[in-house]
Order: sequence, then structure tokens, then C-alpha cells
Amino acid sequence: MEPSGELALAAEFPTPDREQWLELVQGVLRKSGADFGSLITTTYDGIEVQPLYTAADQVPDAGFPGLAPFTRGGRPQGAVEGWDVRQQHRVADRNAVMADLENGVTSLWLKGLDPTTYGDVLADVYLDLAPIVIDGGVDFLDAGRAMLRVWDQRPVLPSEVRGNLGADPLGVQARTGQAADFTALTDLLGKARAFPELRVVVVDGLPFHEAGGSDAQELGASLAAGVAYLRHLTETGLSVAEAVRLLEFRYAASADQFLTIAKFRAARRLWARVTEVAGAPSAQLQHAVTSPAMMTRRDPWVNMLRTTLACFGAGLGGADAVTVLPFDAAIGLSDDFSRRIARNTQSLLLEESRLAGVIDPAGGSWYVERLTDDLAHAAWAWFQEIEAAGGLPEAFDLVAERVAVTWENRRKRLADRSDAITGVSEFPNLGEQPVVRPPAPEELSGGLPRIRYAEPYEVLRDAAEATPERPKVFLATLGPVAAHTARASFAANLFQAGGIETPNAGPTKTVEDVVERFRESGARIACLCGSETSYAELAVPVAEALRAAGAERILLAGKKSDAQIDEHVFMGCSALDVLEHTFEALAVPTSSGVQR
Repeated sequence: MEPSGELALAAEFPTPDREQWLELVQGVLRKSGADFGSLITTTYDGIEVQPLYTAADQVPDAGFPGLAPFTRGGRPQGAVEGWDVRQQHRVADRNAVMADLENGVTSLWLKGLDPTTYGDVLADVYLDLAPIVIDGGVDFLDAGRAMLRVWDQRPVLPSEVRGNLGADPLGVQARTGQAADFTALTDLLGKARAFPELRVVVVDGLPFHEAGGSDAQELGASLAAGVAYLRHLTETGLSVAEAVRLLEFRYAASADQFLTIAKFRAARRLWARVTEVAGAPSAQLQHAVTSPAMMTRRDPWVNMLRTTLACFGAGLGGADAVTVLPFDAAIGLSDDFSRRIARNTQSLLLEESRLAGVIDPAGGSWYVERLTDDLAHAAWAWFQEIEAAGGLPEAFDLVAERVAVTWENRRKRLADRSDAITGVSEFPNLGEQPVVRPPAPEELSGGLPRIRYAEPYEVLRDAAEATPERPKVFLATLGPVAAHTARASFAANLFQAGGIETPNAGPTKTVEDVVERFRESGARIACLCGSETSYAELAVPVAEALRAAGAERILLAGKKSDAQIDEHVFMGCSALDVLEHTFEALAVPTSSGVQR
């Protein structure tokens, strides 16, 4: 209540409630023929995201930053000191390493490098200041030994060494299908004991994310992997607290900023529960990597925006370290410019936007707290299912099967553009100049697939540009611009997503106008675009005239028509199916290597 005698700013207004809001919303929806369900978004984990959250959407107390269950952060001060800006390097380039460290990067991630090059690559690095995380893949034992030798030979105290030796036999199994080598992990563990602050194991969730899995599937599988490592490490004689200190978790951060924020908050809560039951409640050390699956080869400049949103979400979600992949990471080896933009993305968010200036800025949001709680419950249920199947690695077949189901659901939404990819499936630029990069080192393969969401469209774009003359679909626009522009724009966007040129008839009055411009276009396929009125008057005669003029296939932008139509294109149709049918009709060969 307002104190007596003081002005109440809302005194002149009635107190609103959810029922009043819902009544007003439904009034608007009725006018458009929609219902309230159209405002609810369902995630790939079956979580319903509501259009409005209120104080009634209460969840369990998230606690305080730095205290169990660590939902609000693993440190009492949150991220006010910033997060670790971790740059990935995939080739042995001492100059690139130093350029990063001199311009905002605070730790290095050496992925897939020849271990014999570590000493030279890090020759100018102050190893007491810059943590080093290595990723030796299948050869993590040799890579770890080589890095330990570098630290041992340099003038740095063992207590000052920080980083991670990157041992992840379960991650290797997920990537390659080869049985996890826990013996090598035990060997490496013994050699690392001289460095008390050094971590040894990375629990990598990226293989599950890159295979098309959901956020809860990534969290649950990584939780199962973490438990498997705890079991193994304690069997070697370590206490639970000692074993927990050796682990670091790696998760993907996507352009869905709120799901990313919720994912990192939920991950800490889940791991806190595991370690509580194990007898040593601990905060999870988190390394966020901007999603490789969301990166595109086409219009790669948009990747800068995607990675900025992903970094934003990871930072606000409380990640301890963040790696922003360069915008050209899906094309090949990144150049100096793209690496500079990647590190400056983090510098801008930290130094100019001051994202680290507030502890758990999303905390207290009814939406974020509910999403965090729902995601944590979904991930925990999946984790329990994996454990009931024997845990990892025994349950890998179950994990692969379930992730494949999610990828199929995701593939359908990518195909009908419910999940839009800007610059690829939506608003493509046929005139863009390709970005060329040297090939990147090959990734591990043989296990879970590596999927990029844009790849099916990019394969079609490649096929279209490999032909002597770019494929065309003539847009047979009926009537004035106002009558056809909406559907013509929709159809052009759809066909151009496959690299198909879309010459347009422009404003037309008669059947002869359309046919004449079709002949001028040189196209063999036409798509009728107009209003319901123009379809009723002209669709049948125009379709017949176009066939007589040589059109081998006729489509229509809309769901119905009395004309003889080969295929309809409309909002919600499978754009990939339409494009592939068009390529088949034009006898344009496409690659068969796309994950469909």
C-alpha cells in the first residue's frame, strides 16, 4: 500500500489482472482468425513458452550468487570482473596467438594442433597469466603430455599453471564411435598432479548439440558424462571434491538469447544437485562456445550478429569462459580480420555495453526463472533416463537415437522455414560475392553427425551456381503491383533460397502480357502470383497459355486454385521440397551428402 499522504502514481488507473489482459488479446486474435495457442512457442524439449509471465509463475528459490544451487552464478561477485575471453586456434601460428593476447583475449584454446608445435606456438606467452586449454581429440594423452612438458620447462610455478588438458574420452567416442579410453585418462591424471590448479577433463556437450540435439538433451547427456567421469576419477583414489575440481563443462551458446541464458543457469543447478548427492556441492566451471551448428557459409556476415547474441546470452547466463567463433568458421581457416571481429565482439559487450556490470541480470525475471526451471526439469528427466539405461558410455545408442529424432523435428522446421535462417532460407542475396578461405583441418568423424542447419539450402545454392546458366523460375504476376506484390515477394524469397533466379512479369493486365514476358525470360518453369480475385479471373487461362508457350512446370503461390497446377507454394510449405522438385524438373544435379 502507498504511504498515507503520498501520491500514488497508479492511483488513477484500475489494477489490471491476467483475465483482463487475456480478454483484450483474444479480441485482437479473433479479428485475425487466430487463437491464443498461436502465441505459445514450444521448444524442442516440449517446453511451452508463454506470451506473458507474471508473479504467479513462481519457481523454487534460485538462491544467491556463489551459493548452492549456483543457479545465479558460481561466484559471489557474479561476472562483475568479466568472463574469460577464450580464442580458439586450429593452426600453429605464433603471431596470431600473440595478436589475440595483446588485444583482449585472456586464454587460448588450442584445438587439433600437432603437440610438437606447442612449445613454439606458446614461446612468447606468459603462461602464468594466460590459461591454456588444449584439445587433442583422439590423441588427448599425447597432447596432454606435450603441454605438461611445456609448462614444466618454462619459468612458471606449478601453482600458477591454469587451463585444461582437454581429456574427454566420452566426447571422443561421441565424435568417432570408438570406445572411450579411460586408461589414457588415468595416465594423464597421474602426470598432472604436480599442477594443483590445472584441470584435466572437459565434459563437452557440443557433440550432442551439433548432432541436432535440443538444449535439454545437451545438458542431460553432458550431466551423464560428468557423472561417468566422477565415478572413474573416484575409483582411482580421488575424493569427490578432488574429482569435481578437475572437470570443466563446455556448452553451445545459440542466437536464442533467452534459451542460452536459461541453459547455463540450469546447467549449474543440475551439477550442484549431482555434487550435493555425491557429498561435495560445487559450482560448475563453464566454457561457452557459440554454436557451430548455427553458422552459415552463405551470407556469413550475418554470423557476426548470431555470435553476438550467443555471446550475450552466455555472458548473462554466467558462463566462466566464452569462445566466439569467427564469422567465417564454417567456410575454412579464419583470417586475421575475422579473428579480430570475434575477440572484439566480446570486448564490446564487456567494455562498452558493460554486460558484466550486473550480477545475474536475468535473475528475478519471471520468464527467465520459469524457463530455467522448466529446462532443468527436462534435462534432469533425460539424465535419469540415460542413467537407467546404464549411463555413459553404455547408453550412447539411446542418446544417438533420441538426438536423431530431435534432428528430424528440427529438419522439418528448417525445411518449412518455421526456423528461419537469415541470409540463407530467408532474404538470400543471390549477388553476394563468396568468401574464400583455406580449408580447415578435418574434424573428428564416425560417431554422431556434425550438422549445420543451413547446409541443405547451401547445397542447393552451390548446385545452382555450378550450372552454366543459373536456374530460373518465372514469376507470372497477375494484375497491378498491389495485387501481386505480397505473394511475388514470398515466392521470390523461397526460390532464391535455393539459388534460383526469379524474373518478374511486373504489372500485367492480360494473359498475353504474362505470356510475352515469360517468353522473354527464358525460363522453363513459372509460378503464378496474385490475389484471390486475380486467381479467380486469370489463373486458369494464364496457366493454360503458359503451358502452350512451353512452361514445363507451373506452380502457384497460394493453397488453392481451379487451374491445373503442379505444386503450390505457401506459408508453411516445405521450401526444401519445392526447391528439390524444381531442381529435378530442371535436371540440375545436387549433392546427396546432405543430412536430411
